[in-house]
Amino acid sequence: MKSIVIYFSHTGENYSVGNITVGNTAKVAKEIAAQTGTTTWEIKEKNPYPTQYTPCIEVAKKELQAKARPEFIGEAPDLSDIDTIYLGYPNWWADAPMIVYSFLDKAKIDGKTILPFCTHEGSGLGSTAKKLAAAYPKAKVELKGLALYGHVAQKEPDAVKSAVANWLKQLGK
Repeated sequence: MKSIVIYFSHTGENYSVGNITVGNTAKVAKEIAAQTGTTTWEIKEKNPYPTQYTPCIEVAKKELQAKARPEFIGEAPDLSDIDTIYLGYPNWWADAPMIVYSFLDKAKIDGKTILPFCTHEGSGLGSTAKKLAAAYPKAKVELKGLALYGHVAQKEPDAVKSAVANWLKQLGK
């Protein structure tokens, strides 16, 4: 079985960690890739989200309410030989950012297993996995995803390593 880690991560001002140059979700994505021996593909927005925290979450809320599909840079990678997608994102307003949906709308994910993981500051995975499963019923979305606090992802690499290892073990990976 072949896999890939696909993720969206925000840099700039983040809740409880200040200004960062490597996003919280990116740090978790890189650890998953290291432990699974797979590659990563980052979803990058064509029109960047604001780097300041409050304006960023305001934009995210408006996108969610409008069910917007913001553009991402480049083309979705060829997933024809991929069985499993580790899908990472920050939990914004109890959902994955709309740019993640933009990516999934364009990627060929039917029949793929999607293993969600997210970073947050108190809401955990929430209902993000259920929302993804409902939006993409032809994919197999695992509802028991990995959720890590953003401040842990940013400041505690050993905790991230351990959490990822435990999650992968639970998944049988």
